[in-house]
Amino acid sequence: MKKLILSLALVATVTFAFGQKKVVKEAEKGFKSGSLQTALASIDAATTNPETSGDPATFLLKAQIQTKIFSRDSSNTMETLEVGNQALSTFGTTYEMGGSNKTSTTGKEVYADELPGIPDNLRPYSLITLKNIAFDKALERYNEDDMEMSYEFFNLAGEIDKSDSTIHYNAGFLANDLGRFEDAKRHFGYLFELPTYNKINAYYFMVQILSTEEKNPEAAFALVTKARAEYPNDKVLAEYEIQLLLQLNKMDEAMAQINDALAKDPNNPGLLLRSGYLKEQGGDLEAALVDYKKSVEVDPNFFEGNYYTGALMLEKSRGILAELNSLSDAEWEKRSKEMGTQADELYRQSVPFFTKALEIKPDNNDIMIILFQVHTRLKNTAEANAMNAKISAILGANWQEN
Repeated sequence: MKKLILSLALVATVTFAFGQKKVVKEAEKGFKSGSLQTALASIDAATTNPETSGDPATFLLKAQIQTKIFSRDSSNTMETLEVGNQALSTFGTTYEMGGSNKTSTTGKEVYADELPGIPDNLRPYSLITLKNIAFDKALERYNEDDMEMSYEFFNLAGEIDKSDSTIHYNAGFLANDLGRFEDAKRHFGYLFELPTYNKINAYYFMVQILSTEEKNPEAAFALVTKARAEYPNDKVLAEYEIQLLLQLNKMDEAMAQINDALAKDPNNPGLLLRSGYLKEQGGDLEAALVDYKKSVEVDPNFFEGNYYTGALMLEKSRGILAELNSLSDAEWEKRSKEMGTQADELYRQSVPFFTKALEIKPDNNDIMIILFQVHTRLKNTAEANAMNAKISAILGANWQEN
């Protein structure tokens, strides 16, 4: 009797195990035929059963089913993304169960490559397939101007492959554009780890994030220093370095860098402007004016060059008038005509520069007001009235009272 009971128990166990394997077969059949939800339900049952839950092949099939569902969903919404994330998680479980070894049987199946344009029935629906599908979905969303979802799908593809420079550059670019700066830094950070990748653009983005968005010029300067060691001849990085030195109030170092950069690129209007600015801050207004004027000679449409030139001329004029007002009555009588003429001449010389700046940025109210004040001082009645009319049309007739 005891033997009979043991035999019946053994038969029941074998039958139960066979039944669970049959469920896996049904899931595999549904995966191949396209009955994906039915296949997913079957494989979910198998992954929770002791007889089949210890087999990496069970989880591999589940990941493949999820990947195929992800592929078939053309809506490309957050719900689609969630399926992709679930597939990624299941592949991770499979890989760990197989010993986390790419050369093992399980590892080779998880990371099975696929040829471009391979027919659907021959796709391995591996982790690499999941990456490729996510990349395609990212491009589809980008072409439809859905930048948020485009980023999410690029990010999913990037989670699979940390070494794909195209994916991480696109993801970083979109994250930066969307204001997701921590995400942007993470993706650009992956690019910095790639030894043969040209990291110039990634450095540009990261420096801007650190200096502008995070207001951390120290960190930005440290990164620029590292970038300059890699790309010593890049002019943009050289200008970033100078700009950051100015932000950090390291004037002597900034001047040295500017002089070095100007020796290599003497007609760079941006460098000439910074050189003039440093000289102005140091009190050498004449030398600063020379640099500002040269920046405009090099590029007549350089807004900052025109504006800084005109502004420094007004500053010099105000200095003359301040000195005149500080004189004794006797000295004032003696020198007022000469010094007043000097001040007016600087006002007069500033007009073409401010006029050009306004031509470049015709909606700049501040420059309109400066030109009104300059023309008023010079008694250019027609020009002052014309500028007043233009300002009044924008700010209202009582703009001078505000």
